[in-house]
Amino acid sequence: MNLKKVPKSPVVPADRKWRVDRRADGYESDVTAFVRSLVADEAIREDQRWAWERWRNESARRK
Repeated sequence: MNLKKVPKSPVVPADRKWRVDRRADGYESDVTAFVRSLVADEAIREDQRWAWERWRNESARRK
């Protein structure tokens, strides 16, 4: 992964309504269900994966 090349973040329309379904097989907060619905979107999932990799690599360099 090239961490020096920052990808463009996905653009989501402001009026987009996210479907939030909590899991029925146990307790799940509304926030957790919302985040899970966000990462179901491929563009958002890739953006967050890149951000996680960058954060993880930066913290490893500081040690």
